[in-house]
Amino acid sequence: MSSPDISELSETQRSALETYTAVTDQEPVEAIALLSRSQWNVQIAIAKFFDGEGPDPVEEARASLENASPARPTRQTQNLLHEDLTARFSPASPANEPAPRIVTQPRDQPVFRPPFLLAIVFAPFNILYQLLFSSFRLFGTLFPFLPRLLNTTASPALQGARRNTNGRRPLAPKDTAARFIREFEEEYGTHSLEFLENGYNMALERAHRDLKFLLVVLCAPEHDHTETWVKETLLSKEVTDFVNDPQNNIIVWGGNVQDAEAYQVANSLRCTKFPFAAAIAHTPGVSSAAMSVIARMSGLTSPAEFVEKLRTGISQNKEPLERIRSTRAEQQASRSLREQQDSAYERSLAIDRERARQRREAEAARQREEQLAAERQAAEEKRIRDLEQWKQWRARSIPEEPDADVKDAVRISIRLLSGDRVVRKFGPEADMEELYAFVECYDILKEADLSEKTTAEKPDGFDHTYGFRLVSPMPRVVHEADAGSIREQVGRNGSLLVELIDEESDGEE
Repeated sequence: MSSPDISELSETQRSALETYTAVTDQEPVEAIALLSRSQWNVQIAIAKFFDGEGPDPVEEARASLENASPARPTRQTQNLLHEDLTARFSPASPANEPAPRIVTQPRDQPVFRPPFLLAIVFAPFNILYQLLFSSFRLFGTLFPFLPRLLNTTASPALQGARRNTNGRRPLAPKDTAARFIREFEEEYGTHSLEFLENGYNMALERAHRDLKFLLVVLCAPEHDHTETWVKETLLSKEVTDFVNDPQNNIIVWGGNVQDAEAYQVANSLRCTKFPFAAAIAHTPGVSSAAMSVIARMSGLTSPAEFVEKLRTGISQNKEPLERIRSTRAEQQASRSLREQQDSAYERSLAIDRERARQRREAEAARQREEQLAAERQAAEEKRIRDLEQWKQWRARSIPEEPDADVKDAVRISIRLLSGDRVVRKFGPEADMEELYAFVECYDILKEADLSEKTTAEKPDGFDHTYGFRLVSPMPRVVHEADAGSIREQVGRNGSLLVELIDEESDGEE
């Protein structure tokens, strides 16, 4: 479906589109579709936008007949024409009056400041206007019915001008509510009512979300009966105890009609008499998001009458709200059960993943240990092979035992680790390393002729270290392999013992 072209709309349709988008801030494409379904009636389109769209042939037929007439201004509040016509033509319409949302003013409104020269020129007119306006306010105080009469007959533009001349600074809804609470406590002292510190739309949304009853209190400080009503009725113990009772599920929102938001709420709720209070609740029989006025308290009312009207409205609408609460409780219980099941499943998965990770780590550690053991075994086997090859190579370089006619020969008696004693002669210049090599290669030297047995060469990259040491028993003296000549260390005749090197005992020594 192609998007509608704004240039193809008529002047009346473009005006309706601008009014609708200014109120709802909806995209033009969606706004044109909704306006087209509403027969280009701005009031019905706004009602559908806020309360949800539903089939209403009576209203749409009525709107199609009224298309030729200019649309009423809807820049401040949602118009209630939809509900009025429904109540007029439909016998099954609900008895409660809908409580629409309002369109709040921007937080920071631009303030027009004329040039300095123009301000000087128009200063006399401004002074004259202030004098006339003050006189009119005094006259309205003396005759209270005149402001109400003008309020009902004046156009919305003039009403907006009246609201902007009360001297109160326009604030955001939350700040306006905070200002009302502060001024209320300053005027009437501390009290037990807990006003919501947010805007009317937020209070309406909270009452709908939490399925509670919203008590809207509108105060007009200029009204003669406001102070008496607040002190004797609203803040009475009977009313405050009923409102603060948790079983009644009541939340309270208050506003000063001198503020733009509270003034719009008063117009939306059709407040015609002050002091004014209204109870609003969700009415599921109307629609899934409908909020309706279930009780009205206008003018001076006693605490008993106030509580009775409030109790009647609550009792008439409490049962459907209880059903919705029970349904929500069941849904929440089911959702909680699913969340618990999902949480238990996730914990089980986490435990399984942890066990799998531990098994993988254990398997990897076992494989690493086996690999290290295999590497150590291979290195040990290579060391043994290299040591055997080195012995064969070194045995070939050990000189023969000197003849008997060689003078100054050294005669050494060696007790091996096996317990055998070996007596060997060495040349007078032989050093201790040759004696160590003889002991290391003794098992090869005692065999047959080496020249015929082996032709081994020194192994490459093999660093040979002797795993034993030669020790003189009495007194105990350790003779290292690099200590010097045998004659200097042991003498011409000596007796030595072969001891294995124990690294731990050597470290302790």
